[in-house]
Amino acid sequence: MTTGLHPGGPPQDPRPTGNQPLPRQERVGEAALHADNRTRSSVITARAAASFDPVGRSVATARSFVRDTLQGWGFADIVDDAVVLTSELVTNAVVHAGTSADVLCLRSDDGVRIEVGDRYPEREIPLQAAAVNMGNPDREGGRGLQLCAALAGRWGVDYTPTHKQVWFQLDLPERPVGTRTAGPSLPAELLPLADGRVRVAVVQIDRAGAINAWNEDAEELFGYAAELVIGKPLTDLAAWPHTPGTSTGIVEALQLSRWEGSYGVRGASGRVIPVYASHLRVRDTGGEPSTVCLLVREHERAVLQTPLRGQSPDATNSAEGQALDPFEVFIGSPAPDDLDGLLQRTVERARDMLDADSAFLLLATDDETELEVRASTGLPSARQRFARVPVDAGPGRYGSARMPAVHDDLTAVPGAVPLLSGTGMRSVVTVPLKVEGRLTGSLGVAAESPSRYSNEEALRLQFAADRIALAVESARLGELERLRRGSLSFLVEASDLLAGTLDRDQTLALMAQMTIPTLATWCAVYTIADQASEPYLSYVLHEDEDRIDGVKALLSKIPPPEPIPTPGARVWSAPAQAAHEAALRTSMRSLGLGEPATVSSGIGTTLATASAVGGETVVLPLVARNRVIGMLTLGKPSDEHFRQEILELAEDLSRRAALALDNARLYSERTAISQSLQRSLLPPDLPHIEGVEVEVIYRAAGEGNEVGGDFYDLFPIRDGAYGFAIGDVCGTGPNAAAVTGLARHALRLLAREGLSGPAVLERLNSAILDEGARSRFLTLLYGELWPQEDGSALLKVVCAGHPLPLRLRQDGTVEPAAEPQPLLGVMEDLELYEQTVTLDPGDVLLCVTDGVTERREGTRMLGDDGLTDVLTTCTGLTAGAVAARIMRAVERFASDAPSDDMAILAMRVAGLQKD
Repeated sequence: MTTGLHPGGPPQDPRPTGNQPLPRQERVGEAALHADNRTRSSVITARAAASFDPVGRSVATARSFVRDTLQGWGFADIVDDAVVLTSELVTNAVVHAGTSADVLCLRSDDGVRIEVGDRYPEREIPLQAAAVNMGNPDREGGRGLQLCAALAGRWGVDYTPTHKQVWFQLDLPERPVGTRTAGPSLPAELLPLADGRVRVAVVQIDRAGAINAWNEDAEELFGYAAELVIGKPLTDLAAWPHTPGTSTGIVEALQLSRWEGSYGVRGASGRVIPVYASHLRVRDTGGEPSTVCLLVREHERAVLQTPLRGQSPDATNSAEGQALDPFEVFIGSPAPDDLDGLLQRTVERARDMLDADSAFLLLATDDETELEVRASTGLPSARQRFARVPVDAGPGRYGSARMPAVHDDLTAVPGAVPLLSGTGMRSVVTVPLKVEGRLTGSLGVAAESPSRYSNEEALRLQFAADRIALAVESARLGELERLRRGSLSFLVEASDLLAGTLDRDQTLALMAQMTIPTLATWCAVYTIADQASEPYLSYVLHEDEDRIDGVKALLSKIPPPEPIPTPGARVWSAPAQAAHEAALRTSMRSLGLGEPATVSSGIGTTLATASAVGGETVVLPLVARNRVIGMLTLGKPSDEHFRQEILELAEDLSRRAALALDNARLYSERTAISQSLQRSLLPPDLPHIEGVEVEVIYRAAGEGNEVGGDFYDLFPIRDGAYGFAIGDVCGTGPNAAAVTGLARHALRLLAREGLSGPAVLERLNSAILDEGARSRFLTLLYGELWPQEDGSALLKVVCAGHPLPLRLRQDGTVEPAAEPQPLLGVMEDLELYEQTVTLDPGDVLLCVTDGVTERREGTRMLGDDGLTDVLTTCTGLTAGAVAARIMRAVERFASDAPSDDMAILAMRVAGLQKD
């Protein structure tokens, strides 16, 4: 079924116009003689249309559609006849004619016209000239026209080449002038009980809440003479009930324009007398406001109580004889199964029910402190959706949310309904949605003309709100459950992604990418280096990549938000204001009204940026370890707001992102310190040695390059003599780094004192042992190199527990260049000795750490033999080529990343260059 509701204005005639042939019209019955003088000549104030498929269930759906429409228009008196006639005519169309049926309801000042059309014009209705028997009442078909003749004031049939349309008009019953509502005559035993004489206490309350009028009936009811209570506050006498979920007290009730309900008054005897009261706020000729209170005994409440709108007979039983749910009477059947659909249907039906220009529905937050706009019709919904207003306190509060309220003219009380500010609406009626005494929402309808609604309309709207409140709350809780499940999944995934990186820039990118477009349209991340630094715009992202540069340029021109550590999202209006101002300046320049436009191509970009950033913008602090390290800024395009559940999810994400960002910062600082220390433990550069090529390759294992581990050095001792060393300290970290630094600097100092190699290492061993608990054993290869005039080089080498140096001769043979001796840092008394080796021109000396020889692939290890095999293939290569080939072979030996540091020192005797 498809429907369309169109309040106000003349209906569009769906029949052919222009050069198309005029429809053939056949009139049936005496009432058809007046067919030309039908509803179409009256002023149409509302229309509702629906189409029904050619299936049997469409008849019941059509009945519900007409019933709901007429009840919404307040025409309960003619609902029964309209439903019966519609049922017969739709049956003729969808069952007997076998086509879809189009139903059109038109409301005018004097009645309702309903048109039922089908797509079977060949099935004509015979023209009635005299009294013609139109069929046996027991026949299955044809009864619809007999019923039209019997029940409708006017009716007829119209034909077009493609449609046949049967219409009927039902006139409204005349009611006595001045009667607002009336009940049937009842037997005496069914009348409300009252005392022999009904007393109505009239009490008038001034602006300050004090009693300034007290009539005789008030004296009789409560036992106080007028002089005893005049000037006293009514609150001294009233026993106001404390309803759970309702914070409105008697002071607030006296400020309302209308109020009706029950409370108690303490009499002179000290007993509380239950009363039923009707309050009306008035003002005297001088403009002074006061409240007139009419009070009767509680059991006589029928004297003052406004009668509730009675349920129409057809709302109790359907055509099939089954009871109808009052909720479906208002919403229609089938009811939407999603919250947004249900709320939108609710506001549309509420608007049509009270013939309003707009309607809106707000849902309360869990703590009932704010209302959030969730559905509206007749209002700029894009601007209003998810906007929030406080209920009880604060600027722009929604003071009439907890009780029914009627505002005759909003221009007299601006801000009474903040949602309607600037919309042109004048009169409005609002009613609360409550479940078990708890405020769950607010439903309102509004009109552009003043004084459109009275207490009767408020009661009708409240009647409808009471029947949908539970369904709305159930749908809202279901939506919250789905959102929370989705939020939990989102946060789990976000935590995994954030925990998977310690890179600061990647963390910033992930933070922004996770929010777009799930939480917002655009995002900006500000970072704060330290407490003395200003926030820095570190990352900007928009769901449309073409908008990123414009948003970043706009944010760069405005001061960053204040780094306030208070948790939760706060609104930041600066981006929207800057965007609007930029768009205004650009538009004025384009019109020649401002500064001359130098680049006209930027106008479109500026306007697009203003649209992208012109909505609500919120800022969430990134707090880690009790310090604000940045801010997460989320934004919406023009006139859009964030819903509360999204802000709560963003707050959870910001806490996780802040910790991840701070961890990345700490890791970056630690890595920088480690790398700086590692660089300080290695020589800054290598000296040039005449006649000797030198190449060093150093690879630190592990992410972050832990300090300590392997080291090397090559330095001049004195003219013509050079010292070299390559070593490996046990372990990593600060203790190992301390030994590494001690070893490298001690070697240089001791060698330059003229000590021999064994003496240098023995003193270094003592220094290591002096470190005590911080000491680490050290494998070290130390040697001294003297280039000779004949192009050879003399070596003096001491290998203290280190992998032996290898000598590659020109003929391809490889042999150790030293013998193994005890390592350092284990025992005090060492007896070391040095070995002398002469390297011929073209020979290569290769020194490595154990990270090279202990390279593993499963159970296999490269070892000394594997290294020797590789080195034998390096004959004739330069020192750089030898080192590179060794490293490449080590890397290819295993697929896994190296687990130990590796250092390679290659020296090749090239011979002295002669001039």
